[in-house]
Amino acid sequence: MPDLIELEVATPERLMVRENVADVQIPGKDGYLGILPGHAALLGQLGTGVLSYSADGRRRSLSVHDGFIEVLPDHVRVLANVAERAEEIDVERAKADLSCAQDQVFNPDPSAEPAADLDALALAQARIDAAEKAHGVA
Repeated sequence: MPDLIELEVATPERLMVRENVADVQIPGKDGYLGILPGHAALLGQLGTGVLSYSADGRRRSLSVHDGFIEVLPDHVRVLANVAERAEEIDVERAKADLSCAQDQVFNPDPSAEPAADLDALALAQARIDAAEKAHGVA
């Protein structure tokens, strides 16, 4: 069994990650998936949350939102609609976005779509969670 697995994370705008990693944790549509080298092949839907991986002895994180996951024994490909590296996230802005999203969920506009408000809330929380992991805040 190989020691590393190649991870690719891409959005429509750019390639976010392409490196060999020891493990990956991915938010699937129905919960988190833990992927190690040699994992069985699978296809799935990407959920909203924090994608984390170990590379060169360091744990790294990204916030991701919607898309697809392809896992092969030696390769993981994540095609995300939205992704942001944890170290690039402005925590104060993310907290303001979370507050705004909470306000939309708890005081909905009658013409708004509730699912979109919940998606915005989940994405705002994922951005905060990823940023806090990168900055050592538990």
